[in-house]
Amino acid sequence: MGDDGGSGRQPVVLGVAPGQPDHVLSDAARFARQFGAELVCAYVDADRFVVSEDADGRTTTSPIDPDLDDPGQEELEPALAEHLASVLGPSGVRWSTRLLAGDTAQALGHLAETVDAAMIVVGVHGRGFAAGVQELFNRSVAVRLAHHQDRPVVVIPARSSGAEPRPPWTSA
Repeated sequence: MGDDGGSGRQPVVLGVAPGQPDHVLSDAARFARQFGAELVCAYVDADRFVVSEDADGRTTTSPIDPDLDDPGQEELEPALAEHLASVLGPSGVRWSTRLLAGDTAQALGHLAETVDAAMIVVGVHGRGFAAGVQELFNRSVAVRLAHHQDRPVVVIPARSSGAEPRPPWTSA
């Protein structure tokens, strides 16, 4: 995917989802670049469970519903993979993807432990009433991670349409 020279430093794990704002991906790439680390982009399918796992955190999964004749997918949905490539490719950061299953917070936390990540990065769902209700009922992944992790959890906030695209911690 991208290339930063393979520094061997602790990676940065990023939770990704279809429709996620580009600035979440760009901000996570900045963190990885500043740490000289790989960015591991992980999508969690809540409708599946883990059957087996490789040493690098790659999983084989099955659907929760046993009546589904679903062989499972080995890679991200093509549209999500293409979007990640379009945003992260130009960043120059080395990145990879993982397809996970189960509870989002648990799966991201387990992956971070498996790859000995420096941090976990997640974005909020957005602004507005519907996003707030979704967060309330789903219990924020960020909050759950923060309560059950020994490593830092970085939350990238939603931005209004006219917000400055570069976070304040980066240099010009």
